[in-house]
Amino acid sequence: MSERTLAVFAKAPVPGRVKTRLAVEIGTRPAATLYRHLGRAVVRETAGPGYRTVVWFAPPGARRAVRAWLDGFGVTGYRSQGAGDLGARLRRAFLRQFADGDGAVVIIGTDCPEIRGRDVVRAFDALESYDVVLGPARDGGYYLVGLRAPHPALFREIPWSTPNVMRVTRVRAATIGLRCKLLRQLRDVDSATDARVLGLVAPADR
Repeated sequence: MSERTLAVFAKAPVPGRVKTRLAVEIGTRPAATLYRHLGRAVVRETAGPGYRTVVWFAPPGARRAVRAWLDGFGVTGYRSQGAGDLGARLRRAFLRQFADGDGAVVIIGTDCPEIRGRDVVRAFDALESYDVVLGPARDGGYYLVGLRAPHPALFREIPWSTPNVMRVTRVRAATIGLRCKLLRQLRDVDSATDARVLGLVAPADR
């Protein structure tokens, strides 16, 4: 298999713009601080040998801030996610990476502190035999998606930000004839409960 790329979706850690659901519970600045640490930890853990790491950032004007935030962890490039819902941004990232000649692309977010470099390696290894790899999240979404060819239809008409994301995506994959491999289930950080379970927020911060 040719070039492998890990694409990391990240938002500039600006108070009031990130972890908005969590911010309602613990405050905008604590939520942004948590996300700042979380994003660095995820990139530090997952960037590794055997594939290049490209950060796809939002909003479009945040390149300098995101580069300064994630500098020093082996990131080889920064690209804007662009406009649209998550499906549009995933389609754009996959299409661009494959247009660059990649043979396998794995995309992760910066919300899952449990992800490890071995999860990324297993995803790439699975793409030797499967068309799509998904890392299921406990909330019904997924923390990782990998492809070995672009399939824009996989990300259309998905009920984003609902507990049905994973289920509908698997149905869509089957409908368009893609062989799907699931990785281990992990927990994203979307709420104070998630943060407490993962030891990121003390009980007193409720």
